[in-house]
Amino acid sequence: MASPLRVGILFGGRSAEHEVSVVSAQGVMGAIDPERFQVVPLGITKDGAWLTPKETEAALTAINAERFASLNASPAVGGIRPQALDALGELDIVFPLVHGTLGEDGSLQGFLEILDVAYVGAGVAASAVGMDKALQQMILRQAGMPVPQSLVVTASRWQAAGPILARDVEGQIGYPCFVKPANSGSSIGTTKARSREDLADAMTEAFRFDRKTLVEQAIEGRQVECAVLGNDHPQASPLGEIVFTREFYDYVAKYEDPTTRLIIPAELSPDLAGGLQAMAIAAFQAVDCAGMGRVDFFLGPNDQPYLNEINTIPGFTPVSMYPKLWEAAGLSYRDLITRLIELGLERHRERQSRV
Repeated sequence: MASPLRVGILFGGRSAEHEVSVVSAQGVMGAIDPERFQVVPLGITKDGAWLTPKETEAALTAINAERFASLNASPAVGGIRPQALDALGELDIVFPLVHGTLGEDGSLQGFLEILDVAYVGAGVAASAVGMDKALQQMILRQAGMPVPQSLVVTASRWQAAGPILARDVEGQIGYPCFVKPANSGSSIGTTKARSREDLADAMTEAFRFDRKTLVEQAIEGRQVECAVLGNDHPQASPLGEIVFTREFYDYVAKYEDPTTRLIIPAELSPDLAGGLQAMAIAAFQAVDCAGMGRVDFFLGPNDQPYLNEINTIPGFTPVSMYPKLWEAAGLSYRDLITRLIELGLERHRERQSRV
């Protein structure tokens, strides 16, 4: 019998989504097939220190029973030490579960490619585009996708010409609108603005997380998501709908509000569901994604679809939308993890075959 593949579960990180990443990693480590894979936990603290497997295990042990918890700072101060690099070099593949900046924006993927380490999920370019909502919308529009109307505003432009840009927002987008950091996730830094005063406050909040913001048309309606799985021949899952009681699907609604519900499968007509699945696959291919991606839609008046965004490292706890959608399609959480590892190895072999 072949030895189990050594799979590094890489999680944590310096982004505002650190705690979500920890929960995702705990879910994967608890469900992975132990007969096929040997788990090697690799944590990154909030101060950016890469922990060795032993340090990671100790940090996980120290985490209390609360739903969200951070990896404590290690004795090491920031960065990647030789011991952590040695651990990476001994792996067969890495399963990155570092959400947000420096995790799903292409930085980590580029680092792993420099080290010639196989990894699960999207490559450098797709990860960068998936993280940058402004660039992503440009590409999706070019591909003919129906995305909400939006404006991109940089911090320097807002500082120099805020009143002029506010008039542009009011003339082209109108209120209410959403203001969000271009590079962020889990709705962190996102605000719903209903007036010029709200807009100024929302810009201030968004610029805390990124130098670039996306001011976006508010689509009033249902929120539906589709999971995509594969490399060059991806497949789409059944659709799921998110029902929430807060004003919009913010961080609290996603992770803390017990009244938020996932309806799987979503109650949609066969034609609408099929159209959204086809659009999800087209978006996945438009950004050259690989492995996994969750595509989020708004359904406006008369079920008019708008493609909100594609997430290249979606939430991955056992109760997250991405694995739950595949479970509805007959693929268990454990088998989904196995399939993603297989897809990552397949893509790595393909990269190695190129000159």
